[in-house]
Amino acid sequence: MRYLSCILILSVVFCSACSRALPHAVQTDEKIELFPDYRGVTIPCNIAPLNFKLKTPAKAILLLTHGDVQVRIDSEQGAFQIPQKKWKQLLVASTGKTVEVELYVCQKDQWLRYKPFQIFVAKEKIDPYLVYRRIAPGYRMWNEMGIYQRNLEDFTETAFLTNKQTNNNCMNCHSFCMQSPDRMLFHQRMTHAGTYILTDGKVEKLDTKVGEKISALVYPYWHSSGRFVAFSTNDTKQDFHLWDENRIEVFDSKSDVVVYDVEKQEVFTSQVLSSEDNLETFPTFSPDGKSLYYCSAPTKQMPESYKEIKYNLLRISFDEKTRALGTKVDTIYAAEREGRSAKFPRISPDGRYLMYTLSDYGNFSIWHKNADLCLIDLEMLQTDYLEKVNSGDVESYHSWSSNSRWIVFSSRRGDGLYTRPYLVYMNEQGKMGQPFLLPQEDTDYYDFSLFSFNIPELVKGKVEVDTYKLIELSKYGKPHTIQMAN
Repeated sequence: MRYLSCILILSVVFCSACSRALPHAVQTDEKIELFPDYRGVTIPCNIAPLNFKLKTPAKAILLLTHGDVQVRIDSEQGAFQIPQKKWKQLLVASTGKTVEVELYVCQKDQWLRYKPFQIFVAKEKIDPYLVYRRIAPGYRMWNEMGIYQRNLEDFTETAFLTNKQTNNNCMNCHSFCMQSPDRMLFHQRMTHAGTYILTDGKVEKLDTKVGEKISALVYPYWHSSGRFVAFSTNDTKQDFHLWDENRIEVFDSKSDVVVYDVEKQEVFTSQVLSSEDNLETFPTFSPDGKSLYYCSAPTKQMPESYKEIKYNLLRISFDEKTRALGTKVDTIYAAEREGRSAKFPRISPDGRYLMYTLSDYGNFSIWHKNADLCLIDLEMLQTDYLEKVNSGDVESYHSWSSNSRWIVFSSRRGDGLYTRPYLVYMNEQGKMGQPFLLPQEDTDYYDFSLFSFNIPELVKGKVEVDTYKLIELSKYGKPHTIQMAN
């Protein structure tokens, strides 16, 4: 695939000023199909080139212009790979302004000039790295997967860890403390099972099964201090539909929320977070560390009642000095009143906005085509159902940039099967831009990739770890056993 693109590049010529004559062209108001479609999007001023192609191959010319800076690309097949040096020059010139995009396409020996469109270049940068798990979009097989980190300022992708290095086990739920690459964790399942915590390059392996009540810890979220991590503990099952647009059903028969003290290597919880009458899951600390958000639904017989399970979004207080969990529960989203089910609460680092996922029922929305993103202004107590961001297919996992201006989320809007990462800009007033697909160097990348992007997380830098020591610890290291606090 990459070699084919290299051949196409041989036919691509660019210039900083359009000194060559453009062909005589007929102006057309028809809309041409592009992939990815970057028309009208708002992009970071430090993003890699927005390479794209015509959906129907044709001889074409692309012009990118801001003021006196112009980039021209000629392509025999309509695939445009923008030189990174020229692209960066264009972004510097257009930061806080717009780039005008013009397309000339030759069809049946006639050149057509399509209506120009704009790309808006925001002043705010995006965190330079995106970390995700690549995994096949299957139901049972996970023999090939890995956690990867991609430099968003260019196209460099490196593997943090792949399961080819760890006997084809399962790895998941990577999580970062305040978007820091120096403090993170992830789980491994089956072979070499454990939770792995990385702090400033050092790695610790934990056995997180505590007695009979607490199984292996699942969905994590760091406290801003770095001392605590909230986890859910889930007894998860999956089932399959014969006649339903949602192909698979994943549900919990039991779940609670606990908090892990990194310094004391022990977990603690409360009756509010571990009630027998409710299913508690998806914990999230507020950026100031004073509140713990989570989702909860009344326990029902499963799987018979799977469509009756609807999760509330709740909040309790947390005191990091005393480790006291509050007993007063604030309801942020009431499922019984609103009629849908909430999951994945994530608060912007400035503490102003809370984004979460809504679906008609259940908690594993990555397989629910009706799953949408939703935004709450925590100051104004207003809800935005994000019609501009959502699509007719799955929108699910999401995370914030450290400056609270960018969001990455997973979506199946492309083909209904593969989960891919989309980026979207949000201004200080909570107004959203138009989402755009993560740019790739090869314009055919998404056509040939057989993997979904899982749990996209924006990070302020590259995760530095000694991979050989990590693998050695994974395979041969004895895990520390955590304790339950009195």
